[in-house]
Amino acid sequence: MNSGTFLSVMVGVGLSAACGFRVFVPLLVMSIASLSGHLTLSPGFEWIASYPALLAFAVATVLEIAGYYIPWVDHLLDVVATPAAVIAGIVATASTVTGMSPFLRWSLAVIAGGGIAVSVQAVTALTRLASTAATAGLGNPGVATVEAGGSIALSVLAIAIPFLAAMIAVAMVALLFWPGQKLLRKLRSKPDNETDKP
Repeated sequence: MNSGTFLSVMVGVGLSAACGFRVFVPLLVMSIASLSGHLTLSPGFEWIASYPALLAFAVATVLEIAGYYIPWVDHLLDVVATPAAVIAGIVATASTVTGMSPFLRWSLAVIAGGGIAVSVQAVTALTRLASTAATAGLGNPGVATVEAGGSIALSVLAIAIPFLAAMIAVAMVALLFWPGQKLLRKLRSKPDNETDKP
């Protein structure tokens, strides 16, 4: 893998993680970056660099961000956003990875792009549920603001400093699985402890 291909993979990974926060923000940033010449798209994805796509992503971004500030609509969006984030993560990775065969590019897009996007989306959904339980939904606008800001920052970072954005994405996924592994170990050890009791 040459340096250009490696860099494009880092861009895709960073953008995929941003899709987990907000589905359309990274696509909008990609459209702006490709139209301004700061992002090279893979063959077949030139449509992202079109003005109709830019307009569609801009409108979708505004509606998505606004929806997360409406009580209960935010939870409905979380349900819809999970499969949408996977698709967006796959598209973000597949459209930015260059210098790779179509088979390898799409395999990487599905595994890394879709996997990272759904992992980050799972964290945001769980955070919103915790916020709703703790604050009766009053804290959710704050969570929504952090998520939107995170998506914008990570999207821009993925184009400007791809390696750093990819490291942040990997760290977020690791933080998701670390508590999950601890919980699994607790659940597995519980029956053993119970059988030891007289």
